[in-house]
Amino acid sequence: MERIERHASFGGWQDVYQHESSSLGCTMKFGVYLPPQASSGPVPVLYWLSGLTCTEQNFITKSAVQQLAAEHGIAIVAPDTSPRGESVADDPAYDLGQGAGFYVNATEAPWSDHYRMYDYVVSELPALVEKNFPVSQARSISGHSMGGHGALVIALRNPGRYRSVSAFSPIVAPTQAPWGQKAFSAYLGGDQEQWRQYDAVELIADAKERLPLLVDQGLSDDFLQNQLRPELLQDACAKVNHPLSLNLRDGYDHSYYFISSFIADHLKHHASALNT
Repeated sequence: MERIERHASFGGWQDVYQHESSSLGCTMKFGVYLPPQASSGPVPVLYWLSGLTCTEQNFITKSAVQQLAAEHGIAIVAPDTSPRGESVADDPAYDLGQGAGFYVNATEAPWSDHYRMYDYVVSELPALVEKNFPVSQARSISGHSMGGHGALVIALRNPGRYRSVSAFSPIVAPTQAPWGQKAFSAYLGGDQEQWRQYDAVELIADAKERLPLLVDQGLSDDFLQNQLRPELLQDACAKVNHPLSLNLRDGYDHSYYFISSFIADHLKHHASALNT
Protein backbone atom coordinates (compact mmCIF):
# COMPACT_ATOMS: atom_id res chain seq x y z
CA MET A 1 0.00 0.00 0.00
CA GLU A 2 1.39 3.40 -1.02
CA ARG A 3 0.27 6.87 0.02
CA ILE A 4 0.07 9.09 -3.05
CA GLU A 5 -1.57 12.22 -1.56
CA ARG A 6 -1.55 13.96 1.82
CA HIS A 7 -3.38 17.15 2.81
CA ALA A 8 -3.79 18.66 6.28
CA SER A 9 -7.49 19.30 6.90
CA PHE A 10 -9.31 20.50 10.04
CA GLY A 11 -6.65 19.12 12.35
CA GLY A 12 -6.58 15.75 10.60
CA TRP A 13 -5.27 14.32 7.36
CA GLN A 14 -6.91 13.71 4.01
CA ASP A 15 -4.83 11.02 2.30
CA VAL A 16 -5.15 8.94 -0.84
CA TYR A 17 -3.63 5.46 -1.09
CA GLN A 18 -3.20 2.91 -3.82
CA HIS A 19 -2.77 -0.85 -3.43
CA GLU A 20 -2.98 -4.07 -5.37
CA SER A 21 -6.45 -5.53 -4.89
CA SER A 22 -6.80 -9.30 -4.72
CA SER A 23 -10.58 -9.05 -5.22
CA LEU A 24 -10.35 -6.92 -8.35
CA GLY A 25 -7.01 -7.98 -9.80
CA CYS A 26 -5.81 -4.42 -10.38
CA THR A 27 -4.41 -1.36 -8.66
CA MET A 28 -7.08 0.46 -6.65
CA LYS A 29 -7.16 3.89 -5.03
CA PHE A 30 -9.11 5.04 -2.00
CA GLY A 31 -9.30 8.20 0.06
CA VAL A 32 -8.95 8.15 3.85
CA TYR A 33 -9.70 11.09 6.10
CA LEU A 34 -8.33 10.59 9.61
CA PRO A 35 -9.77 13.12 12.09
CA PRO A 36 -7.57 14.63 14.81
CA GLN A 37 -9.04 12.18 17.36
CA ALA A 38 -7.28 9.33 15.54
CA SER A 39 -3.96 10.50 16.98
CA SER A 40 -5.21 9.44 20.42
CA GLY A 41 -6.76 6.06 19.57
CA PRO A 42 -9.04 4.14 17.22
CA VAL A 43 -11.98 5.99 15.66
CA PRO A 44 -15.08 4.60 13.88
CA VAL A 45 -15.31 4.57 10.09
CA LEU A 46 -17.88 5.78 7.56
CA TYR A 47 -17.50 4.14 4.13
CA TRP A 48 -18.68 6.34 1.25
CA LEU A 49 -19.58 4.86 -2.16
CA SER A 50 -19.66 7.25 -5.10
CA GLY A 51 -21.78 7.22 -8.25
CA LEU A 52 -21.39 6.70 -11.98
CA THR A 53 -18.23 8.16 -13.58
CA CYS A 54 -16.76 9.07 -10.18
CA THR A 55 -13.40 8.14 -8.66
CA GLU A 56 -12.15 8.33 -5.09
CA GLN A 57 -11.69 12.08 -5.63
CA ASN A 58 -15.25 13.35 -6.06
CA PHE A 59 -16.49 12.99 -2.50
CA ILE A 60 -13.30 14.05 -0.76
CA THR A 61 -12.93 17.21 -2.85
CA LYS A 62 -16.58 18.34 -3.26
CA SER A 63 -18.61 17.31 -0.21
CA ALA A 64 -16.95 19.41 2.54
CA VAL A 65 -17.10 16.31 4.74
CA GLN A 66 -13.74 16.74 6.48
CA GLN A 67 -14.85 19.46 8.90
CA LEU A 68 -17.86 17.39 9.93
CA ALA A 69 -15.78 14.22 10.30
CA ALA A 70 -13.33 16.12 12.50
CA GLU A 71 -16.15 17.44 14.69
CA HIS A 72 -17.61 13.95 15.18
CA GLY A 73 -14.32 12.02 15.34
CA ILE A 74 -15.11 9.75 12.39
CA ALA A 75 -12.74 8.45 9.72
CA ILE A 76 -14.02 8.58 6.14
CA VAL A 77 -13.01 5.95 3.58
CA ALA A 78 -13.96 6.63 -0.05
CA PRO A 79 -12.93 4.01 -2.63
CA ASP A 80 -12.95 4.27 -6.39
CA THR A 81 -16.14 3.07 -8.10
CA SER A 82 -14.71 0.23 -10.19
CA PRO A 83 -11.58 -1.67 -11.14
CA ARG A 84 -9.38 0.21 -13.60
CA GLY A 85 -6.44 -0.38 -15.91
CA GLU A 86 -5.53 -1.40 -19.44
CA SER A 87 -6.25 -5.07 -18.70
CA VAL A 88 -9.68 -4.33 -17.18
CA ALA A 89 -12.76 -4.72 -19.41
CA ASP A 90 -14.45 -1.45 -20.36
CA ASP A 91 -17.25 -0.02 -22.48
CA PRO A 92 -17.48 3.31 -24.36
CA ALA A 93 -20.66 4.24 -22.47
CA TYR A 94 -20.44 6.11 -19.17
CA ASP A 95 -22.83 3.71 -17.41
CA LEU A 96 -20.99 0.43 -17.98
CA GLY A 97 -17.43 -0.70 -17.34
CA GLN A 98 -14.75 1.44 -15.72
CA GLY A 99 -16.38 4.05 -13.47
CA ALA A 100 -19.57 1.98 -13.31
CA GLY A 101 -18.89 -1.08 -11.14
CA PHE A 102 -22.39 -1.03 -9.56
CA TYR A 103 -21.02 -2.72 -6.41
CA VAL A 104 -21.80 -6.24 -7.63
CA ASN A 105 -19.74 -9.40 -8.13
CA ALA A 106 -19.90 -9.95 -11.89
CA THR A 107 -20.48 -13.50 -13.10
CA GLU A 108 -20.33 -12.93 -16.87
CA ALA A 109 -17.29 -12.63 -19.14
CA PRO A 110 -15.39 -10.41 -19.67
CA TRP A 111 -16.49 -8.58 -16.52
CA SER A 112 -16.07 -11.47 -14.07
CA ASP A 113 -12.27 -11.27 -14.26
CA HIS A 114 -12.19 -7.97 -12.35
CA TYR A 115 -15.62 -6.60 -11.45
CA ARG A 116 -16.09 -7.79 -7.86
CA MET A 117 -16.77 -4.49 -6.16
CA TYR A 118 -19.18 -6.09 -3.68
CA ASP A 119 -16.40 -8.27 -2.24
CA TYR A 120 -13.98 -5.38 -2.32
CA VAL A 121 -16.22 -3.03 -0.33
CA VAL A 122 -17.61 -5.61 2.11
CA SER A 123 -14.44 -7.58 2.87
CA GLU A 124 -11.12 -6.58 1.34
CA LEU A 125 -11.16 -2.82 1.88
CA PRO A 126 -12.34 -2.88 5.54
CA ALA A 127 -9.74 -5.54 6.37
CA LEU A 128 -7.02 -3.37 4.82
CA VAL A 129 -8.23 -0.23 6.58
CA GLU A 130 -8.60 -1.89 9.98
CA LYS A 131 -5.13 -3.41 9.71
CA ASN A 132 -3.28 -0.25 8.69
CA PHE A 133 -5.07 2.72 10.28
CA PRO A 134 -6.11 3.70 13.82
CA VAL A 135 -9.76 2.74 13.38
CA SER A 136 -12.18 0.51 15.22
CA GLN A 137 -14.54 -2.12 13.85
CA ALA A 138 -17.49 0.28 14.26
CA ARG A 139 -18.58 0.86 10.64
CA SER A 140 -21.28 2.78 8.82
CA ILE A 141 -21.92 3.13 5.10
CA SER A 142 -23.34 5.76 2.79
CA GLY A 143 -23.27 6.75 -0.87
CA HIS A 144 -24.71 8.68 -3.79
CA SER A 145 -26.71 7.47 -6.81
CA MET A 146 -25.06 4.19 -7.91
CA GLY A 147 -23.18 4.38 -4.61
CA GLY A 148 -26.42 4.94 -2.72
CA HIS A 149 -27.65 1.71 -4.29
CA GLY A 150 -24.44 0.02 -3.17
CA ALA A 151 -24.69 1.32 0.39
CA LEU A 152 -28.31 0.19 0.83
CA VAL A 153 -27.73 -3.26 -0.68
CA ILE A 154 -24.52 -3.90 1.26
CA ALA A 155 -26.10 -2.88 4.57
CA LEU A 156 -29.21 -4.97 3.94
CA ARG A 157 -27.20 -8.05 2.97
CA ASN A 158 -24.79 -7.87 5.91
CA PRO A 159 -26.77 -7.58 9.16
CA GLY A 160 -24.67 -6.59 12.14
CA ARG A 161 -21.75 -5.34 10.05
CA TYR A 162 -22.77 -1.67 9.95
CA ARG A 163 -24.08 0.59 12.69
CA SER A 164 -25.98 2.84 10.27
CA VAL A 165 -26.70 3.44 6.59
CA SER A 166 -27.75 6.41 4.48
CA ALA A 167 -27.94 7.43 0.84
CA PHE A 168 -28.30 10.44 -1.42
CA SER A 169 -30.36 9.98 -4.61
CA PRO A 170 -29.97 6.17 -4.58
CA ILE A 171 -30.98 3.83 -7.39
CA VAL A 172 -33.36 2.01 -5.05
CA ALA A 173 -34.65 -0.58 -7.53
CA PRO A 174 -32.00 -1.19 -10.21
CA THR A 175 -33.93 -4.18 -11.60
CA GLN A 176 -36.63 -1.65 -12.58
CA ALA A 177 -34.32 1.16 -13.80
CA PRO A 178 -32.53 1.49 -17.16
CA TRP A 179 -29.13 2.02 -15.52
CA GLY A 180 -29.47 -1.11 -13.42
CA GLN A 181 -30.99 -3.24 -16.15
CA LYS A 182 -28.13 -2.43 -18.52
CA ALA A 183 -25.43 -3.08 -15.91
CA PHE A 184 -27.01 -6.24 -14.48
CA SER A 185 -27.57 -7.72 -17.95
CA ALA A 186 -23.86 -7.30 -18.68
CA TYR A 187 -22.38 -8.20 -15.29
CA LEU A 188 -24.86 -10.86 -14.14
CA GLY A 189 -26.43 -12.19 -17.34
CA GLY A 190 -30.05 -13.24 -17.55
CA ASP A 191 -30.44 -14.75 -14.07
CA GLN A 192 -33.12 -12.54 -12.52
CA GLU A 193 -32.57 -14.10 -9.10
CA GLN A 194 -29.01 -12.78 -9.14
CA TRP A 195 -30.34 -9.36 -10.05
CA ARG A 196 -32.67 -9.34 -7.05
CA GLN A 197 -29.74 -9.92 -4.68
CA TYR A 198 -28.49 -6.45 -5.60
CA ASP A 199 -31.81 -4.59 -5.42
CA ALA A 200 -32.67 -2.79 -2.17
CA VAL A 201 -36.42 -2.85 -2.82
CA GLU A 202 -36.29 -6.62 -3.34
CA LEU A 203 -34.15 -7.16 -0.22
CA ILE A 204 -36.28 -5.13 2.21
CA ALA A 205 -38.98 -7.78 2.69
CA ASP A 206 -36.56 -10.44 3.95
CA ALA A 207 -34.03 -8.20 5.72
CA LYS A 208 -32.70 -9.89 8.85
CA GLU A 209 -32.06 -6.54 10.53
CA ARG A 210 -34.29 -3.47 10.59
CA LEU A 211 -31.45 -0.94 10.32
CA PRO A 212 -33.05 2.50 9.87
CA LEU A 213 -32.57 3.94 6.38
CA LEU A 214 -31.88 7.65 5.88
CA VAL A 215 -32.40 8.81 2.28
CA ASP A 216 -32.27 12.31 0.81
CA GLN A 217 -33.62 12.95 -2.68
CA GLY A 218 -33.74 16.19 -4.66
CA LEU A 219 -37.05 16.87 -6.40
CA SER A 220 -35.34 18.69 -9.30
CA ASP A 221 -33.13 15.68 -10.02
CA ASP A 222 -33.19 14.90 -13.76
CA PHE A 223 -32.99 11.16 -12.97
CA LEU A 224 -35.80 11.10 -10.40
CA GLN A 225 -38.65 9.65 -12.45
CA ASN A 226 -37.05 6.91 -14.55
CA GLN A 227 -33.86 5.91 -12.69
CA LEU A 228 -34.20 6.62 -8.94
CA ARG A 229 -37.90 6.23 -8.04
CA PRO A 230 -37.72 6.63 -4.24
CA GLU A 231 -41.44 5.87 -3.95
CA LEU A 232 -40.62 2.21 -4.62
CA LEU A 233 -38.39 2.10 -1.54
CA GLN A 234 -41.01 3.94 0.48
CA ASP A 235 -43.69 1.40 -0.48
CA ALA A 236 -41.40 -1.59 0.21
CA CYS A 237 -40.49 -0.27 3.66
CA ALA A 238 -44.11 0.50 4.53
CA LYS A 239 -45.19 -3.07 3.75
CA VAL A 240 -42.85 -4.58 6.36
CA ASN A 241 -42.50 -1.61 8.76
CA HIS A 242 -38.84 -1.13 7.90
CA PRO A 243 -37.76 2.23 9.37
CA LEU A 244 -37.15 4.82 6.64
CA SER A 245 -36.57 8.57 6.80
CA LEU A 246 -37.08 9.84 3.24
CA ASN A 247 -36.40 13.55 2.80
CA LEU A 248 -37.64 14.98 -0.49
CA ARG A 249 -35.77 18.25 -1.04
CA ASP A 250 -37.53 20.82 -3.21
CA GLY A 251 -35.33 22.48 -5.82
CA TYR A 252 -32.27 20.25 -5.37
CA ASP A 253 -30.72 18.24 -8.20
CA HIS A 254 -28.33 15.27 -8.50
CA SER A 255 -25.10 17.20 -7.95
CA TYR A 256 -22.62 17.69 -5.14
CA TYR A 257 -24.32 21.03 -4.42
CA PHE A 258 -27.14 18.84 -3.11
CA ILE A 259 -24.86 16.45 -1.22
CA SER A 260 -22.87 19.23 0.46
CA SER A 261 -26.12 20.94 1.51
CA PHE A 262 -27.28 17.97 3.60
CA ILE A 263 -24.13 15.99 4.38
CA ALA A 264 -24.14 17.41 7.93
CA ASP A 265 -27.47 15.66 8.61
CA HIS A 266 -26.00 12.38 7.42
CA LEU A 267 -22.81 12.72 9.49
CA LYS A 268 -24.95 13.44 12.57
CA HIS A 269 -27.05 10.34 11.81
CA HIS A 270 -23.94 8.17 11.54
CA ALA A 271 -22.19 9.73 14.53
CA SER A 272 -25.15 8.95 16.79
CA ALA A 273 -24.80 5.27 15.86
CA LEU A 274 -21.01 5.07 15.74
CA ASN A 275 -20.14 6.98 18.90
CA THR A 276 -22.15 4.84 21.33
